[in-house]
Amino acid sequence: MTHLTFRRATSADLTTIVDLLADDILGATRETSRPEDSAHYREAFSEIEADPNQFLCVVEDGSEIVGTFQLTIIPGLSRRGAKRAQIEGVRVSNSRRNEQIGEAMFKWAIEYSRSRGCSLMQLTTDKARPDAHRFYDRLGFEPTHIGYKLQLS
Repeated sequence: MTHLTFRRATSADLTTIVDLLADDILGATRETSRPEDSAHYREAFSEIEADPNQFLCVVEDGSEIVGTFQLTIIPGLSRRGAKRAQIEGVRVSNSRRNEQIGEAMFKWAIEYSRSRGCSLMQLTTDKARPDAHRFYDRLGFEPTHIGYKLQLS
């Protein structure tokens, strides 16, 4: 692994980010590159970009985008007014897996979250991702809660 650069995503990165999200057994069923869906992605990107509590990150190795994730800073009253960092949409390019890029991404995300005053980082992961579960366990995350989702559309 060479030197990685972490930066806020721009609209020019959107296609690459969607491709990374789709390059995954579950993402392939949820993401699309159909032209009629591009407006949905652009609208979502605009909302993320406008929200100061969102950080959509791209990770570059030289000029190649090798990873992405989205951090959401969540202010709250519980835990004595603690802020939480929610990390989602974590992907490393399929061709670059097993190069410790994921570990570097989480190290950066944890430090960024601390710098924003967060006292907790949380994530959700699909039950069908045992490799991801082992990865998160290795990083020190603990499966302390049961998550539920309700499909609204």
